[in-house]
Amino acid sequence: MTEPAGETAPEAPEDVTHEDAPTTAEATETADASAESSEAVEAVESSEASTEDAPEVSEAQAELAAQRELRARIEARKAEKSGPVASGAKLSGTAADLLAAVRAVEGGSASGGAFFAPAPEPPRPTRAPETTVRPPAPSAPAAPTAGALAGVREVLARGGAPEALAGQVVGALGEQAAEALTEDPWRLLAVPGVRPEQADGFARALLGGACGPDDPRRAVALTVWLLDHAALQGHTALTVDEVAAGLARHQVPDPEKAVGTAVSEGAVLVFQEEDEAPGEPEEDEEGGEGEAAAEGAGPEDDEPAEPALLGLDRYALAEESLADGLARLVRTVTPREWDGGELERAVGGHGLVLHTGGEAARAEPLELAATAREHGLRVLVAVHDAERLSEEDRASGTAVTLAALLSGTAGPGRDEEGCLALDLLVVLDAPQLDVETGAMLVEALPDGCRLVLSGDPEVLGSAGPGAVFADALAARVCPRVASRRPDPGPLGELVSGIGIGELNQVEAPGKEVVIVPVRDAGEAVHRTVQLVADSVPRAFGLTPEQTRVITVGHGGSAGTRALNTALKQRLNPGPGRFGGYDPGDRVAYAPVPGRTVTGTVLGADAEGLRLRTGDGEVLVPKERVESALRHGWALTAHQAAGGRWPAVVVVLPGDAAPGLSRPWVYTAFGRAERHLSVVHGVDQALPRSVAEVLAPARTTRLRPLLIALLAASDEE
Repeated sequence: MTEPAGETAPEAPEDVTHEDAPTTAEATETADASAESSEAVEAVESSEASTEDAPEVSEAQAELAAQRELRARIEARKAEKSGPVASGAKLSGTAADLLAAVRAVEGGSASGGAFFAPAPEPPRPTRAPETTVRPPAPSAPAAPTAGALAGVREVLARGGAPEALAGQVVGALGEQAAEALTEDPWRLLAVPGVRPEQADGFARALLGGACGPDDPRRAVALTVWLLDHAALQGHTALTVDEVAAGLARHQVPDPEKAVGTAVSEGAVLVFQEEDEAPGEPEEDEEGGEGEAAAEGAGPEDDEPAEPALLGLDRYALAEESLADGLARLVRTVTPREWDGGELERAVGGHGLVLHTGGEAARAEPLELAATAREHGLRVLVAVHDAERLSEEDRASGTAVTLAALLSGTAGPGRDEEGCLALDLLVVLDAPQLDVETGAMLVEALPDGCRLVLSGDPEVLGSAGPGAVFADALAARVCPRVASRRPDPGPLGELVSGIGIGELNQVEAPGKEVVIVPVRDAGEAVHRTVQLVADSVPRAFGLTPEQTRVITVGHGGSAGTRALNTALKQRLNPGPGRFGGYDPGDRVAYAPVPGRTVTGTVLGADAEGLRLRTGDGEVLVPKERVESALRHGWALTAHQAAGGRWPAVVVVLPGDAAPGLSRPWVYTAFGRAERHLSVVHGVDQALPRSVAEVLAPARTTRLRPLLIALLAASDEE
């Protein structure tokens, strides 16, 4: 990469550790993307405000209500299914004991819904009338009653916990929360941000000598908490051994017994997936089955290919619903011969097609959508970030954000069965699709609709749990079309090299790439403000609003908090009279954990803070301003993953080195359209991370579910 003449990168300063210092890029960014959950506890602990007032119906509440409604629909559909579960017959040892415990609880027979065993869903006989009825927005959940809040406050006070947590406790545990906490104090862990040591202290205060580390109630709550915590890092399940190890770290005397208790009480689910269909060795390069694969079969094939997994019902339901829905689209499409390139031909003949490529490759599915629309098909393009929508897209309605489509505020409307009136849906930025959003989306597509998932598999995965795009690619159950369009220019050359593990110097005659060496975090913050406010606007004629700053995490001396504080002082100074914000402030709003919406503060009123975003004006309720809103001149890479800006400044202070990985660098550098500045203080950690550090794999169930469902379909 190009460096200023006469300047060389200095030696990396000693790492500065802090409470938010990342250990891996993926874990740090997914935790940061859900940081509003943990910070909500800190906010209420420091606040004297009462939560008795009924909350206003906000966009976030409506979205959460829609998710709950979807889960209810999924569970109702599951209840209609029946049939024995074939998987699990090869289990032995602890996993077999856990499976037996579940079957014992369920009366000796397990339904497909209980264990989420994939069962083919018969095609629907007829398609619903093609109307475009837009249903009313889902109602927000009812506010906690005064009696429920008073009871919870009394229990919290006896346990030494902040009474201001009462609203969150009732939201998590329901109207009977006071009784639930009295009976099982560790259920306090259901409140986002509460940690095991805090729940232990609360339990000791309530139970006294009756409280111990081997308490079965503690074992169940900790098991659920470990799986919830894993979801923040992208996992939808964990192996039995991983959960047992986590319990041991929290001083549970007999972790395996504790896992068995959690399973027998129905708090978590245990399941075993077959890795791949037996007897199907891969073909060699000439198309024949390899002799070595055939001869390799032996007694060891009787052992399960994958370890038993533990999971929470919400993610298990979402993954199976998503797998069922994708299989339904594959089965119900009517194959057609479409003229055109590889992508057009694949989409004509299949209900599900995966398209991969970099930024330039986005033009291919857009061209497909335009052609299909010209032929009379009902077509829609969905993107992750509203800033990727053009004015033409907004005016014509041919492209919308995924969040707006699912919430019903944009898109073609739905028929009487709740399905979107579409023949073809193209989803861009598919790696940002988490499993619950994916399930909601596929549930909304009618039989016979074609779905194209398009994206760059090298970018960071979704902020929410699951790896939908990666799992679908790995399952190999549908056409995969790889674009051959390279990203142009020095930036394209740089990012393409990072994708294969090489951080190359590139010729940048137009200063497309500039390295700014810094000695410490303080200098990094100073140079970043200088670049955004002066250097980049002067050199490229861009405004500060067209430049985005990206760093590893929220905390630390050069994290988003420190950078946003410095950038506000320079770009929009003010007293922060609206909860720390002023009109004109750039902000990042998280309506639900894992989803970030960027915008600008317009003002405030009695209801809360009003923002202008790519999807229009948004109200942030006043009680959520402190926990769900941040200044947004500087973002993390996960928050920025779906966007792209004319200029990007990537800030890498010395303490950022542990959080770097190839996908993180690829994502951060790839957000720049015209210019990239790298504020560089990590020395050789940058090329080392690109060459050697990959993102941790996510534990999910979608891939084997897809293989089982569509392999069964092929055999019919």
